[in-house]
Amino acid sequence: MELKRKIERLLPEEIEKRSFEIITEELKKRGISLPTEQEKITKRVIHTSADFDYADTLIYSKDAVNIAKELLKNGADIVTDTNMALSGINKKALAKLGGQVHCFMADEDVARIAKERGVTRATVSMEKAGNIEKPVIFAVGNAPTALIRLYEMMQEENQYPAFVIGVPVGFVNVEVAKELIMETEVPYIINKGRKGGSNIAAAICNALLYELA
Repeated sequence: MELKRKIERLLPEEIEKRSFEIITEELKKRGISLPTEQEKITKRVIHTSADFDYADTLIYSKDAVNIAKELLKNGADIVTDTNMALSGINKKALAKLGGQVHCFMADEDVARIAKERGVTRATVSMEKAGNIEKPVIFAVGNAPTALIRLYEMMQEENQYPAFVIGVPVGFVNVEVAKELIMETEVPYIINKGRKGGSNIAAAICNALLYELA
């Protein structure tokens, strides 16, 4: 079988570097120039997903990257809505800055309360995270109900997260949940539309952490 393209022979440690070179080349071919402060985050999301749509759909509130980095430098925690996102975030890098990553979705009390109230575990998880007594970055990659509950907590209880990474994926309430967060004064990184996922949430967190390494 004849190969149509030449295989690149790379050492393992060279693969990621080459991937980012390809991303940079493709963005240039597409005529896309990313804002300097957003470039590393957006490129890491593209690297994670191989989806160049993120160059257009990732939305950053004013000074979002610098705000998130300052929070992390000062020991902010991260709360995710899936254990998949939790497992993908570089916990060693976060710990060096004094932060921890949490996911309450599998907690027995969360499951029990959610069942009793007829709501999602993501809803109750956000409420539980509200008890963390330090600044929290919420990284939501799966459940739009998590973003909706965060919005409700802001409106009803005057509880404001320090930062929101809102990239849930799906069809039901996904777009409106993202739009609700964008209506608030909370700094955010949001992906417009239906795309996203736990891997995207983790990639954004890691991109921010790697800038501080």
